[in-house]
Amino acid sequence: MTGRPTIVSPASPPDAVELAAILAEGEPPGAYNGLIGTKLVRWQPDYAEVSIELGPQHLNRAGVPHGGVIASMLDSACGYAGNYCPDPTRARYCVTLSLTIGFISQTRGRHLTARGRVMGGGRKIFMVTGEVTDETGALIASAQGTFRYRGGSESLEGVPRG
Repeated sequence: MTGRPTIVSPASPPDAVELAAILAEGEPPGAYNGLIGTKLVRWQPDYAEVSIELGPQHLNRAGVPHGGVIASMLDSACGYAGNYCPDPTRARYCVTLSLTIGFISQTRGRHLTARGRVMGGGRKIFMVTGEVTDETGALIASAQGTFRYRGGSESLEGVPRG
């Protein structure tokens, strides 16, 4: 993996290239996501993937990834899934209203990927499912969430970045 996200966009190729450039330079992950090291690797309407390379800082006392790391990945992937914006000069934002997570198995690997998919919603609220797998394809956790768009983020056009 090159570390650059794959962007799939219904926009014209120049817009997709510009968006890819912004993300390649680093879609601002937010202070917390930057701290734990999650990276946005795929983003398209109603779908997003974030990944992380596990290190000792991500493990609990038993030597397995802390549930909070997995929960954070799910929250990020699910939120991004509903916040796709094809215009690289604009962005969309949301808040998590609820996120229910089921922890299914422990990872044996060192690379985790969280995927979020929008399943439905309305003008201000959207519902998402998510999952975390490791590099072997093992399902580590699943989630269902409800998110609310922040003001101005309800439409695909979003709001000016900044």
